[in-house]
Amino acid sequence: MTPEIIYRVSQDAMMVAVKLAVPLLLPSLAIGLVIAMFQAATQINESTLTFVPKLIIIGLVLMIMGPTMLQMFLDYFQELIRDIPHLIG
Repeated sequence: MTPEIIYRVSQDAMMVAVKLAVPLLLPSLAIGLVIAMFQAATQINESTLTFVPKLIIIGLVLMIMGPTMLQMFLDYFQELIRDIPHLIG
């Protein structure tokens, strides 16, 4: 196994991780920003106020995007398993 192969496999794994994390992080970031602006406008300083909306948004995103995210992960993993002879050979 050469350093180039390790680099490529690591880079592919990181790209899959980013593709799986972005659908969860962006809506969470957006709802956090909206609630933070609401808190700033109304001067409500409650740190737990953002927890429930973020939890709901992440749950909705997982229900909508979950099958696609799982399929993306399974495709990567199956490809990695299929490439084992080429990676170690």
